[in-house]
Amino acid sequence: MADLSAFPITKRWPAANPDVIQLYSFPTPNGVKVSIALEELGLDYEPHKVTLADEDVKSDAFLSLNPNNKIPAIIDPNGPDGAPVGLFESGAILIYLAEKTGKLMGQTATDNAHTIQWLMFQMGGVGPMFGQLGFFAKFAGAEIEDPRPRERYINEAKRLLAVMEKQMEGKDWITGEFSIADIAIVPWLNGLDFYGVKDTLGWDDHPNVVAWHKRFYARPAVEKGKNIPARD
Repeated sequence: MADLSAFPITKRWPAANPDVIQLYSFPTPNGVKVSIALEELGLDYEPHKVTLADEDVKSDAFLSLNPNNKIPAIIDPNGPDGAPVGLFESGAILIYLAEKTGKLMGQTATDNAHTIQWLMFQMGGVGPMFGQLGFFAKFAGAEIEDPRPRERYINEAKRLLAVMEKQMEGKDWITGEFSIADIAIVPWLNGLDFYGVKDTLGWDDHPNVVAWHKRFYARPAVEKGKNIPARD
């Protein structure tokens, strides 16, 4: 049985089975990237619900694994150097899991490079920009009378959707083959409905993106992973 005692987080969220990957997360667009990837890869794991409340993500226990106080994070008891390894940042975790299994990164070094390219597109563009749009459309920023912040992120979200619409022409998946890049991006597209901005962004004017979104959520592993850990 693996010894995870070096990770203080396991005292607050104990591992029932320390021999499998421990997932500390919540079903947000960033969080479900990892649960979906774990399901798609067929890896055994144990989910622990870490809410977005300060009492969880800013607790000493969680900060001991992720000093940036954001979900998700993992501990892999079977790390690459023969010892458990802890990781945070969803994109880094996706790359780690894909490299661990040799899956969801494409067949060649060129495929690998293109997959990471589109993963970074999500990490550097889609996630931050859609997240800011959500803040100004649904949350506290919606109360700001000055329209310029909201317009900035609406325009940038439209631009990013146009990039994806063009890239998805004639493709089922963003690199041509299902990969961690799709797993990274599409949950953020789902977030647009939660933010109530699909009509504002002209969602239906992007048929390639709409079809991609539907195709993604029709996958059994995605259907299972999209609500892990369960909110309730």
